[in-house]
Amino acid sequence: MTLSRMPEPDRTVLDRSEAIIGELVALLGADGIISREEGRRAFEADALTAYRQPPLAVALPRTTEDVSKLLKYCRQAGVKVVPRGAGTSLCGGATPTADSIVIGTSRMNSVLETDFVNRTITVQTGITNLAITDAVSAEGFFYAPDPSSQLACTLGGNLAMNSGGAHCLKYGVTTNNVLGLKMVLMDGEIVEINGPYLDSGGYDFMALVIGSEGQFGIITEATLKIIPRMPFARPVMLGFSSCEAAGQCVAAIIGSGIIPVAIEYMDKPAIAVAEAFAKAGYPLDVEALLIVEVEGFEDEIDRLLRAITDIARNFDPQVVEASTSTEHSDRIWKGRKAAFGAMGRISDYYCMDGTIPLARLPEVLSRIGEICAEKRLKVANVFHAGDGNLHPLILFNANDPDEAIRAEQAGAEILKLCVAVGGCLTGEHGVGIEKRDLMDIQFSPSDLAVQMRIKSIFDPHWLLNPGKVFPLPAQELGEQSAADEAA
Repeated sequence: MTLSRMPEPDRTVLDRSEAIIGELVALLGADGIISREEGRRAFEADALTAYRQPPLAVALPRTTEDVSKLLKYCRQAGVKVVPRGAGTSLCGGATPTADSIVIGTSRMNSVLETDFVNRTITVQTGITNLAITDAVSAEGFFYAPDPSSQLACTLGGNLAMNSGGAHCLKYGVTTNNVLGLKMVLMDGEIVEINGPYLDSGGYDFMALVIGSEGQFGIITEATLKIIPRMPFARPVMLGFSSCEAAGQCVAAIIGSGIIPVAIEYMDKPAIAVAEAFAKAGYPLDVEALLIVEVEGFEDEIDRLLRAITDIARNFDPQVVEASTSTEHSDRIWKGRKAAFGAMGRISDYYCMDGTIPLARLPEVLSRIGEICAEKRLKVANVFHAGDGNLHPLILFNANDPDEAIRAEQAGAEILKLCVAVGGCLTGEHGVGIEKRDLMDIQFSPSDLAVQMRIKSIFDPHWLLNPGKVFPLPAQELGEQSAADEAA
């Protein structure tokens, strides 16, 4: 796939590889550095496997101070750095280059402080998403952003990509649930942004940093909002005879002023695969399924579900089935959370990520089917319908180079469609290497120039997360401009 094009490695760094590894061991100890080939190969790719390249070495720090020492050294030695959490990125955000050091945060997984009175938790960013909720659930709290990979993905990756999840419709994505950050800059300086309070004076650097994909520094600690869990929650399944009807129903629910906790969408191919895996009780004779969840006290839930089903009946649903128990709800969500993994049992797939205005959902779903049919490929749709964050799964045979190219072409057309209808290239997966060469579809040359200038302020020598976010020709211009200014 053409996604594999990456910057040429710096030969002077490769020629010094043994000396660099020795200096890294001196900084972190032998147990903190992976340099043997078999160990480095575990870090050669993330969940986007189109590009594979073992890094020069892997460093596994345990503290913010360890990260500071590593970045200060790499800045002085001119060595590129790729931050990595769990490697679940679907856009290639953590893929290394041959001349780079991967700094993995997996050992930085501690809960540093919980404050139930002020409803905050402070953690190291190598902690997994689900472990944050596990740390506070006994007291009746949870951490709201819940990507499908929450069992494995780390907070650091969620911060880098501004991840969402099924429940972001009501509670917001990562940036809406973070109060403060600790970040290490490329020269080793440790900075703190905001803190355990609602707001602070000055520029909103936190909004700039969250979603910056490791281009500005490495976030090592974060203070997060934790939310009291509502007493009850119940989903309802709504099955429709067409994707268009399901899309119209989503727009109507949101247009009514009701904000459910989640509205999740699956089309017929995804329903069949998820049901075969999870035995969730999904209807197999519908073309599209919505899972709409509301929460609150029982009488409030009953009222909201009645209102939602009344709206749905305007679109002739074939199935209206509300959960009848906690176990029933768990089965419904098990199928949705397992959908991506279950699809991998039957086919290779290319998971897309773009956003659109809800009013355009029916036509966009129809056009996605046409795009994939034109490329002679099948598609399954599983996504967060409530906020218009699409995740089409383009099915292809990874062992067939022609199919792989057609899958990538279909993906590019879908992302261009998202932008054309007023959406954007990414909702929560990020840009990484997957979408970097489409950035000029959404942004003008002036837009990209401003973004790259901000990058140069934080990382003057462009050593952080190379080859990501910006089209490669633009990156080369940005690096040259930064060098000229430094001179």
